[in-house]
Amino acid sequence: MTKKFYILSLLLVASAGQVLAQQKTDRDYLRSGNKLYNDSLFIKAEVDYRKALEINPKSTDAMFNLANALLMQQKAKEAMEQYESVSKIEKDKDKLAQIYHNMGVILQSAKQLPQCIEAYKESLRNNPKDDETRYNLALAQKQLKDQQQNQQNQDQQQQQQQKQEEEKQDQNKDQQEQEQKDQQQQNQQQQQQNKNEMSKENAQQLLNAVMQDEKNVQDKVKKQIQIQGKKLEKDW
Repeated sequence: MTKKFYILSLLLVASAGQVLAQQKTDRDYLRSGNKLYNDSLFIKAEVDYRKALEINPKSTDAMFNLANALLMQQKAKEAMEQYESVSKIEKDKDKLAQIYHNMGVILQSAKQLPQCIEAYKESLRNNPKDDETRYNLALAQKQLKDQQQNQQNQDQQQQQQQKQEEEKQDQNKDQQEQEQKDQQQQNQQQQQQNKNEMSKENAQQLLNAVMQDEKNVQDKVKKQIQIQGKKLEKDW
């Protein structure tokens, strides 16, 4: 439970003293915003932080605390924009460490682990003694390693499935080709068999025709002999 708290925790800074004449009003809005924030009235706190920025647009404290109030309202995108803006003009290393820490929290929640790791590293560059950020960095690095391992396993599984599918397709193709070849061979054999049967039948028909012709000739000869015999008997 403590680890989860570290991941989602935010760091809030109070306004620093200023010497500008109008800073009193700016500080009033910052203090009011911080009180509202601590009372979990984040929408009202946002209003006061924005009023502080209307008076002093370059107030890094107002920008940072506004980002925190937005984040607590689940407006992560707007909060990240504020953090990025304040990171470009903030000079104090401790505050920069807090800014990059909170940016890392947003990126980690969004599973943007490579960017999250860089944000935590930048935070530690500005404050190497922050154990909370160091823990979050180690956790993010482990999450990234697990994510990469899972992706690698998925890629390997997908490649294996694709290979099996290709092998199955090849087997089906070979089987179809063999079936076509067998069918073609069977057709050729059937055609040859039909041809042979027709030749045998034709030969039998020819033989029968010849035998019939020979019989007809023999019948004619016998008939002619009989006729001639009758004629001889009559002459006698």
